[in-house]
Amino acid sequence: MNIGIVGLGLIGGSLGLDLRAAGYQVLGIARREQTCVDAIARGVVDDASVDLALLAAADVVFVCTPISAIAPTVQQLIPHLSANAIITDVGSVKKPVVEALEPIWTNFVGGHPMAGTAESGLEAAQTQLFAGKAYVLTPVKTTPPAAVNIVEEIARSLKAKIYQCRPEDHDRAVAWISHLPVMVSAGLINACINETDPAVLELAQQLASSGFRDTSRVGGGNPELGVMMARYNRGELLRSLQQYRTGLDQIISQIEREDWNALQGKLSINQQTRPKFLNLE
Repeated sequence: MNIGIVGLGLIGGSLGLDLRAAGYQVLGIARREQTCVDAIARGVVDDASVDLALLAAADVVFVCTPISAIAPTVQQLIPHLSANAIITDVGSVKKPVVEALEPIWTNFVGGHPMAGTAESGLEAAQTQLFAGKAYVLTPVKTTPPAAVNIVEEIARSLKAKIYQCRPEDHDRAVAWISHLPVMVSAGLINACINETDPAVLELAQQLASSGFRDTSRVGGGNPELGVMMARYNRGELLRSLQQYRTGLDQIISQIEREDWNALQGKLSINQQTRPKFLNLE
């Protein structure tokens, strides 16, 4: 099977490494010639080009561009593809992507491999990035089951955990566990750098350790990705942010009132509940 990858950054590059290792023939598309050269040299792809015509032989195409570029990229791809080719994407928001592409390409399967690092670009690509991680597929009523099965088979070859759900359910869920944490983490960093005493700010930077590193990681990542989350999952993100603000106001009130019993109760519930989100039970 020939697999095309449009966008040879962290996700696209990592896909290429693992798919070639699984025995697939991989064809890559990048914006720059040098990226194509580097991808071939690293063994990420068998062949690469800046010309979408390379994907005429592709049976399945993964679109690994920023969310804003997914639909325009598919529009440009269509003239080059076989009518039976399957297109899937890796965007972290699904409803607007599926609504844009389902009417123009029958064999489109929305997808979201929930894996990544703070780094970006082809140089950040790594093997086994998706192993043990969730890979969500969001077919709708008109999505051909055969197309879903093929994308699922490919995702399983990455050793990922496969889930299927409606696009809107995906977006509501990831608002809680992916998009909200990015904004909360960004707020943490912003609050810290607004310390008005330069000496205290410098001391805080020197003392920062694992707690700050863990809670600030996603807020200090790729700004473009954060904006795309907010732009394309705006409604669900606002809903989760408002709920977070309500919870934060409750904590502030408990501390102001010195209601330590109520605060301990809230923190105890958090301690008991957190493992459910991390499969630690």
